[in-house]
Amino acid sequence: MTTTTKGSAVLTLPSDTEILVTREFNAPRHLVWRVLTEPALIERWWAGRQGTVTSATVDLRVGGSWRYVMATNDGDEVAFHGEYREIEAPERMTHTEVFEGMPDGDSDPSLNHYTLAEHDGRTTLTVRTVVSSKEVRDMIIASGMEAGMQEGYDLVEEIAVELAGEQATA
Repeated sequence: MTTTTKGSAVLTLPSDTEILVTREFNAPRHLVWRVLTEPALIERWWAGRQGTVTSATVDLRVGGSWRYVMATNDGDEVAFHGEYREIEAPERMTHTEVFEGMPDGDSDPSLNHYTLAEHDGRTTLTVRTVVSSKEVRDMIIASGMEAGMQEGYDLVEEIAVELAGEQATA
């Protein structure tokens, strides 16, 4: 049985306008990519343990859009959306991100740069989020995003390991 690396994402703040997350997954890059980009798989991890994903829409092409909606355990609805700016599957993608609960969010989206590197069947994901100000960066950090991110990425790994096991037995 393949082991997982729960809670191992590392979050740093390289500048006043950046959040950098690095996480290693015990799964090959193409499977981590699938989990990050396929709607049926996104629905299984994006909410972490904070609720249930009610919608995951992905138009995975440059200029295409994405939107995820979740019902929280407290009964609230939370939604994010964005546009893909760069896609080089399964190595990297860049997209905007807007929290739909923020006034004027569309005029001030964050920009997320994903890089996936594989070594010996393991994948290191690096996500660099660039925002417009220190205040926005600090608001994101204060929202509890790190705990939710840890839960979500733990599930990403579980799903990718599950997919690897299905491939091995196919």
